[in-house]
Amino acid sequence: METLESQTGLMVACYHGFGSIVALLSCCPFLDVNQQDKDGNTALMLAAQAGHMSLVTLLLNYFAGLDLERRDQRGLTALMKAAIQDRSECVVALLMAGADLSSVDPVRGKTALEWAVLTDSFDTAQKIRQLLRRPQAEQLSLHYQPEWPALAQLVAQAQAQAQAPAAPSLLERLQATLSLSFAQSPQEGGVLDHLVTVTTSLASPFLSTACHTLCPDHPPKLGTRGKSVPELLGTAPPPPPEPHPPQQVPVPQVFAPNQSPQSMFSQWLQSRDSTRSQVPKILLSKAPSPSARYELTLRPQGQQSLAPPVWRFQERKKKEEETEPRGGGLGQAGGSK
Repeated sequence: METLESQTGLMVACYHGFGSIVALLSCCPFLDVNQQDKDGNTALMLAAQAGHMSLVTLLLNYFAGLDLERRDQRGLTALMKAAIQDRSECVVALLMAGADLSSVDPVRGKTALEWAVLTDSFDTAQKIRQLLRRPQAEQLSLHYQPEWPALAQLVAQAQAQAQAPAAPSLLERLQATLSLSFAQSPQEGGVLDHLVTVTTSLASPFLSTACHTLCPDHPPKLGTRGKSVPELLGTAPPPPPEPHPPQQVPVPQVFAPNQSPQSMFSQWLQSRDSTRSQVPKILLSKAPSPSARYELTLRPQGQQSLAPPVWRFQERKKKEEETEPRGGGLGQAGGSK
């Protein structure tokens, strides 16, 4: 598996969709979930633009301190990247988690909705418009009503029409004759939408005995950042402490020689009362010349080995040997014979 040197294991797992690895890494307290690679991508950006909805939900719910507005080198957020790639489910999850829909990129000045329209991501644009019409999720944990809210109004209209029947017009009969039935999505606020809401809500009789919401008074809302599971349970690691400013260590005052005791005492009091650090005076002096000097002799061209250094006492000894008379030793040898 080829990876970039600047990517962490969490980034690689989010890009390739390794959900089990991401779940294990959520228990690591020393992991920086907002770390960026050399292109500025975070783990959330890689999972969102790749379309891994389960990993995006896992990052949003189980990683405390996740930054939704972190930008890459081009100034794009995770929401913009998911909108460009037409990852509508990831866009919905990011918006309900508190991503800012009004933020724009610094290069072209476009929001996530404008990027979706510009890149022909029509499914994402439709989902964003639906969320804008219903920005807050309906939570039935406190008021459970299994009846369809629009049922009473429809029954009243049907009874009114039955009491005063009117002959249908030619246009209504023509529309009823030529109308064709097509499979469509469930209508918002319709009976099928209400049935799905009731059966999948936490207040449903099928789930209320086993589940209970942690925040019944704060349902998910568009543009509102919710807390992660570790933050709700109180198991999130504390934020790193802020670095303390370096403390200024006072430098001891250097007194000049031949100074009176009174002036020395007053100077010591001034240095004690002042909080500013004083820069010590440094005296620069030239290093003394070496006593022994050595001469460098070059190696002859034809000689392969290094030439040993020639010392001065060797030169003097050699000159003394050359100046001595050569015949003195021979005369003494003849006299002994």
